[in-house]
Amino acid sequence: MAKAEKATAVAELKSSFEGSSAAVLTEYRGLTVAQLKQLRVSLGENAKFAVVKNTLTKIAANEAGINQLDDLLAGPSAIAFVNGDVVEAAKSLRDFAKANPLLVIKGGVVDGKSMTPAEISKLADLESREVLLAKLAGALKAKQGHAAAVFNALPTNMAQLAEALRAKREEAGE
Repeated sequence: MAKAEKATAVAELKSSFEGSSAAVLTEYRGLTVAQLKQLRVSLGENAKFAVVKNTLTKIAANEAGINQLDDLLAGPSAIAFVNGDVVEAAKSLRDFAKANPLLVIKGGVVDGKSMTPAEISKLADLESREVLLAKLAGALKAKQGHAAAVFNALPTNMAQLAEALRAKREEAGE
């Protein structure tokens, strides 16, 4: 690779690191081109999967301020740069790795925090953003219904108290 090509590759990797919310490093040894294409399709539009050269990736990551990947860059490496929902990308990678054991998740970086393969697997176990937002909306709606019932109970209790007081005064002959 010529020096100009290396500089271009480093610049592209650096911009990918800076423009993504997460980067998941994998080992792809033994996977066919067709399987890698299938993985790219399963990741969808919110993640870009690229086979990378370790030395150029180390340089690009360090220039982007990410030094957590240095120890993981050994052997054949590929990176999934995630621009959208990190949970969905983690699920896609985990599911593909289950179906194709030759794909090994080495680790990654999510929002600047280093992640182990186990942490990425836990991230994949989370529900999607839409499901979590729906649950939050349901909880908020339930709390609003509870608050409305409390506010409605105050005048009702006051009316019952006034009626009981009127009945007591009537009995007393007042």
